[in-house]
Amino acid sequence: MYTPPFFKQDRAASLKFAEERGFGTMCAFDGKRPIASPLPFYLTYAADGTPQAAFHVARHNPLLKLADGAAAWMLAVNGPDAYVSPDWYVSPDQVPTWLYQSVHLSGPVRPLSDEELAVQVDTLSDKFENWLLPKKPWTSGKMTAGRLEAMKKGIVGLVMTVDEIEGSFKLNQHKSDADYTAIANALGAQPAADARKIAQLMQDVRPEAFAAETNKLERSVP
Repeated sequence: MYTPPFFKQDRAASLKFAEERGFGTMCAFDGKRPIASPLPFYLTYAADGTPQAAFHVARHNPLLKLADGAAAWMLAVNGPDAYVSPDWYVSPDQVPTWLYQSVHLSGPVRPLSDEELAVQVDTLSDKFENWLLPKKPWTSGKMTAGRLEAMKKGIVGLVMTVDEIEGSFKLNQHKSDADYTAIANALGAQPAADARKIAQLMQDVRPEAFAAETNKLERSVP
């Protein structure tokens, strides 16, 4: 991933983002062309602290043939994104751009045993069911034994040993306070949910810029 220094994220921030998103596109190369599948995942850690991304695919997914435990795959995890019009800047001579959050995790992938898959299915569903609280979480125990076993036979558990982590949060961090707040305010007024999310992220990154803007406005009021 090409990442200018202004936008580069450290290991901890990148892993936190990936874990909170829990959904990405897994990519591999079969020797002739790239193969990719969008899928949910969760992060776990080996005894030595190495991150691992656990997920599963349908048994007929072409990715499965490439899970040899040696070749590196890439998991691309994206957050909200938004287009920025040059008209929104305070400064002249600006160009269109796109703001976004993205993390790439790379490493070899191996299959899981049936016992490991059973744990993974429950762990994965528990992660996302907790997003729906106070709804009572769904568990695999609600399924009949026969149906659950039939479902498991149709999927294969996989785990990536993450040996490379790249994170880029492009939020116009390199711009002046005036331009930065102008873009955030413009995005915050857009109907698209992603644009408003980017606006909030910008405020979270540089709250002092917005505090200065508020103070300036307050001083201008008679």
